[in-house]
Amino acid sequence: MNTLWGPVTRPGGGTRFRLWAPDSDAVLLEVEGRAPIPMAAQAQGWFTLDAPVGEGARYRFRVSPGLVVPDPASRAQVGGVHGASVLVDLAAFLWKHGAWQGRPWHEAVIYEVHAGTMGGFDGVREALPRLKALGVTAIELMPVAEAPGARGWGYDGVLPFAPHAALGSPQALQALVDAAHGEGLMVLLDVVFNHFGPDGAYLHAYAKRFFDEGVHTPWGAAINFAEPAVRAYFEECALHWLRDYRFDGLRLDAVHAIPDPDWLDHLARRIRAELPGRHIHLVLENERNAARHLAPDGSFDAQWNDDGHNILHPLLTGEREGYYEDFAEDGATKLATVLGQGFLFQGQHSAHLDAPRGEPSAHLPPTAFVLFLQNHDQVGNRAFGERLPALADPEALAAATALLLLCPQIPLLFMGEEWGATAPFLFFTDHNAELAPLVREGRRREFAHFAAFADAATRARIPDPNDATTFTASIPDVTEAAREPHATTLALYTHLLALRHARIISHLPGARALGAEAVGEKAVLARWRLSNQEELTLACNLGEAPVACTARGALLFEGREGAAAALAAGTLPARTTVALLGQ
Repeated sequence: MNTLWGPVTRPGGGTRFRLWAPDSDAVLLEVEGRAPIPMAAQAQGWFTLDAPVGEGARYRFRVSPGLVVPDPASRAQVGGVHGASVLVDLAAFLWKHGAWQGRPWHEAVIYEVHAGTMGGFDGVREALPRLKALGVTAIELMPVAEAPGARGWGYDGVLPFAPHAALGSPQALQALVDAAHGEGLMVLLDVVFNHFGPDGAYLHAYAKRFFDEGVHTPWGAAINFAEPAVRAYFEECALHWLRDYRFDGLRLDAVHAIPDPDWLDHLARRIRAELPGRHIHLVLENERNAARHLAPDGSFDAQWNDDGHNILHPLLTGEREGYYEDFAEDGATKLATVLGQGFLFQGQHSAHLDAPRGEPSAHLPPTAFVLFLQNHDQVGNRAFGERLPALADPEALAAATALLLLCPQIPLLFMGEEWGATAPFLFFTDHNAELAPLVREGRRREFAHFAAFADAATRARIPDPNDATTFTASIPDVTEAAREPHATTLALYTHLLALRHARIISHLPGARALGAEAVGEKAVLARWRLSNQEELTLACNLGEAPVACTARGALLFEGREGAAAALAAGTLPARTTVALLGQ
């Protein structure tokens, strides 16, 4: 593999170091226990050096007389984001399941986890048999790259090639992926290629061309993807996780903040060209709803379908503020659009964004959309991190769950959702003394425009992200799953996923929507033609009253006894979902 960034073991021994530092006149390699060694200046701002050091060596780069920095492509760190980089021989790991080539995308049932709240990489590995029994086929890790402090969501990372030491060693992460493959589970990784965090991003000091000061994002100057060295940095980072750790795919965070959307397709093409023969799955989070990136014609398998969530949430909770303002009115009609066409916004004007949003998506297969009721954003960006069971009627939530897990779109669950975990998922960080109060007050100001938080005293009750108890309060208690009412919730998820595996998944390739319509204020009827020519019908009523609706077919699932018979007779009962299969 031809790489520009990061340390590379030389065939005859030793290591080649490279650093792009176009704003430095000279760079020294400083290896602990050795005298500094000047690096050779190359064209375009690169510095290189072959040095007789190997695994375990700790090193940094002196980019100016007063500044020494870790390797921006460090594979491991000691002492956090300001400490030394460590040479790690990732090729030395003995894979037990090295023949694993992955699973096709249509089989994906995704379970999103924050590794830190599950006990790190080892804790996630211990949970794999439980998740397999649930019916999950893909674990999605929130970002694991080195970020400031010992706890955080991972989206403030500054060393995107290095696993966060607080979660476990590089070998522990490799062991997690290997064990998952042994269980027949894929592992996806959430990666952040749109910005760096506010603490430890030293590239600003010696590689100013890494950023475009003329383009601004919520995190500051945009990353400059017009620069070849920058493009290579993120492409090699993606390949590093897929090759050295054998992840089965990546979820790219907030790509609408990447100013060069064409680079996304270039990245996907390079990944698929360099990793032939494997099922590699690439998923976007993209506020632009840019359908052109998605399968069958695009480079990416799917996109997180925020539109679907943002419709279902108000239907279940009645909430209308913030980004829900675009979705709260006429929810059933909008839900029908999502079920039948994928995106709601396909070029229409968004009141929340005050701009047009989206591209036509009806031509895309249902599996081009990842649908969810909860995820880290939609729970954790609430002031108090409440999960849906604390906000919604339980019968309506059960009906929405059936819709989620039996719909041909790809379902995503958020850790603990399957038993109705009572622990919130809060926004937590571990910033330094200077940043911590700024983050705390900034977090509280974000909610000032919500009616419930107009009062400063109420905003002061929002948990301090930097308080360690905010993190510990977010750890789900898996022992709840054995107690009622959680055991009943878990049984429902397990049963629905068993039905999905037995009757739906194998027939998703080539499936297409036949249409969807609102049949009540909170009720929809949607149909799909599966590849075996069976017609899947989902009738879902989240409202408090029955609605007039008729559908027939062989019963796959009914949320309450007698609901299928009532539907055949012309009535869809309140707060239930009925699933039918027929020719």
